[in-house]
Amino acid sequence: MEVPFSKYGRVFDLFPELIFILDDDLRIVDHNESVARVTGFAAKELHHKQFLQFIPETQKKEFREVIGRLNDHSFALKLLKANRSEIDVEVQVKQLASGKKSFTVIMAKDVTSEKQKELDLLRFSNVIHHTINPIQITDANGVMVYVNPAFELVTGYTKGELIGKNPNVLRSGKYDPEFWRGVWSYILSGKVWRGHLENRRKDGTPFFSDLVISPIVDDNAKVVGFLGAHRDITEQKVLEEQLVRSQKMESIGTLAAGIAHEVGNPLTSISSLVQVIERTTSDQSAKEKLELIKSQVNRIARIIRNLVDFSRPTTHASQPSDINKILKDALNIVQYGKKVKDIRFDVVLETELPSITIVPDQLQQVFINILINAVDSLDGKPGEIGIKSELKGEKVIVRISDSGKGIVEDDIDKIFEPFFTTKEIGKGTGLGLWVSYGIVRSFQGDIKVESKEGKGATFTVTLPAKGM
Repeated sequence: MEVPFSKYGRVFDLFPELIFILDDDLRIVDHNESVARVTGFAAKELHHKQFLQFIPETQKKEFREVIGRLNDHSFALKLLKANRSEIDVEVQVKQLASGKKSFTVIMAKDVTSEKQKELDLLRFSNVIHHTINPIQITDANGVMVYVNPAFELVTGYTKGELIGKNPNVLRSGKYDPEFWRGVWSYILSGKVWRGHLENRRKDGTPFFSDLVISPIVDDNAKVVGFLGAHRDITEQKVLEEQLVRSQKMESIGTLAAGIAHEVGNPLTSISSLVQVIERTTSDQSAKEKLELIKSQVNRIARIIRNLVDFSRPTTHASQPSDINKILKDALNIVQYGKKVKDIRFDVVLETELPSITIVPDQLQQVFINILINAVDSLDGKPGEIGIKSELKGEKVIVRISDSGKGIVEDDIDKIFEPFFTTKEIGKGTGLGLWVSYGIVRSFQGDIKVESKEGKGATFTVTLPAKGM
């Protein structure tokens, strides 16, 4: 049968689409070269074959239903190749008449690669969306266009609060502009950047992440965006710090026991000799000097006592205690000092706190140490000290903050180390916070400090609500 379109020559062989011409029985009466090239069938295998033979069984019924009523509309279909594999095509149907005969022209565009890309993108997006690692995607200018639920959970921000913003909303301020210029220059060159970062959540608390920033490039190798994959290592960082501190405490405890033994005995002898000389001399000048010696001996003795108290297990019994009462008692003791006359105390205590199992006197000493440091940080000037207690989950939280001079950033990591003090010589031993840290840790709790120079400090004591 002569096909009426032959008068146009083989122009349609130039089309990249697969073009089939079917008769009324849906048999192939002609096709272009793309059909044979894409499907792998020879021309003789296609000629006068039923078009339905090249459609998978699962789609034959659907094809029969739509073929008669579709004209100039497209729909998705699968075609079988010579090796019985399938390709995805986008089909457009046209009904043409030539005299008394009618023909169906099917133009099929091979969209297999596009479908595969869509599938790959779907898989990728599902992996990104449901992974436990925080993920963010930005455009080429560094503006966030996507964050996954894990990113929202870790940062405390909602997607609506982050999309359209620069990631610098999370910055902790620990890294200078030069650092960020280096990162930006590195990733713009198409390289993958890796590093550890400290960021800030919405509530201001720090979180640490192992971050990989990967450039997203188009077909022309142009950077069109960036994918930031975070691995939250906050808990790991905290555990590492606690391990280092515990090791320091253990080493210092061993050293303390040795110092107490080696220094304590000769110190007792010196103290005894001073008292003997005091009783046997009437020289006023000598007595004044002996008094000075005795005061320094007593100071050394206090330091040794603190070391000994820390180096050996407590002999005090733990008991269920009211943390608010301990806070009030500590505050009453500190308020008797002369330095507090111009200080306002803002006390907010949660009334429904559960009892916690601790040694009351020891915890009171912790609060006294922190409060005295807060008073000293104000340096006799008017200011404010805030005291707050609250229950969060199974933790009792106590925060003591001041509006004093704050702590230099380089000193933050040293604040709980033994013999470290920012006070003048003779006004502090550097053992108060060290001992306080040991006490709190012995109750399965933790103590942290946040501060900026010139903007005060906040000490946070966390204790288990269920006790030990």
